[in-house]
Amino acid sequence: MIFAIAIIISYLLGSIPMGLLISRAAGKGDLRKVGSGNIGATNVMRVGGFRLAALTWLLDMAKTIAAVLIGMWLGGAAMGAWCGFAAVFGHCYPVWLRFRGGKGISSLFGVLLAISPVSFVFCGLEWLVIALTSGYSSLGAVFVFCLMPAFGFAISADVGFAFLAIGLLCMWRHRANIVRLLRGTESKIEWKWKK
Repeated sequence: MIFAIAIIISYLLGSIPMGLLISRAAGKGDLRKVGSGNIGATNVMRVGGFRLAALTWLLDMAKTIAAVLIGMWLGGAAMGAWCGFAAVFGHCYPVWLRFRGGKGISSLFGVLLAISPVSFVFCGLEWLVIALTSGYSSLGAVFVFCLMPAFGFAISADVGFAFLAIGLLCMWRHRANIVRLLRGTESKIEWKWKK
């Protein structure tokens, strides 16, 4: 029963739409009606610049880290990983926004940092190198989704399956990006330091 409650709390934490709240507080309007319409950090950068995007990214990570720590306190790394999955799921399908949320990459990194800082650093560098050299954030993200389960299984089978579930969820959320990458029509990163 207590584990079920932890999963629900983790989902509700993940459902907090940080990007939407930050963009509104900064006077940038409803994030869902501008740019790509997504509530994640990438769209925040399009409408509000790098600083607001960085804040969004950090807070999206923080809410997921909080969920993971709750799970780890209750049942160790495996429970923490599944609470992390619930938080990422909440980020992607937030109850407060009729289940229309972000794509999960920033919240995924929160799970990695809380459970395996080494994996966080490795995946972060991989994403950064590919995103900067190719210009496609989504391409770097796809590689992270593929690498994450391997790091999880290196910790334990239970963590591995949770990481696999997170990777598949985020891959699904990026399916349109993947199609555009294959077609050569994906948008490149717009580095806007100020807005």
